[in-house]
Amino acid sequence: MLSRNEHAQKRWGGHHQALDHWLEERQELLILYCQMAGLPPYGRDSESLPTADQIKHFCEILVDYVSTGHFEIYSHLIENAKISDEKAYALSQQVYPLISVTTEQALNFNDNYAEINDDDALPKFDQDLSTLGEALEMRMELEDKLLNMLEEQQALLG
Repeated sequence: MLSRNEHAQKRWGGHHQALDHWLEERQELLILYCQMAGLPPYGRDSESLPTADQIKHFCEILVDYVSTGHFEIYSHLIENAKISDEKAYALSQQVYPLISVTTEQALNFNDNYAEINDDDALPKFDQDLSTLGEALEMRMELEDKLLNMLEEQQALLG
């Protein structure tokens, strides 16, 4: 996922300030996700979980990223697609509902973990984090598909 985002930043960075900010949030989210999951190059003891503060910070970035996508990026991209090209608009209408499914998964994770304390038992944390990771992977693939189509139509946040 990190390499996907680095590619996205190189490809679409600089087109628009809101898009740059959103891609930066996405990068921060991915780094935090890898740290929490103990993925390379980060590691964590399989017996220990991230602290409550780490989880809360991750949830904040997760909600910021999801919100920015919905309220600043997608609506603008979809409007540009509608104006620029029927094919791009049709793709946006297919992709957006699938992205919305991942939004629900992200918000459910946030609802379950944003208010935890260090002494709370988290028996399903790793499983829930893994499920969220799969949703984020799908979401970013869909976002990149939409950005790619709009770039081809020269309507990227234009």
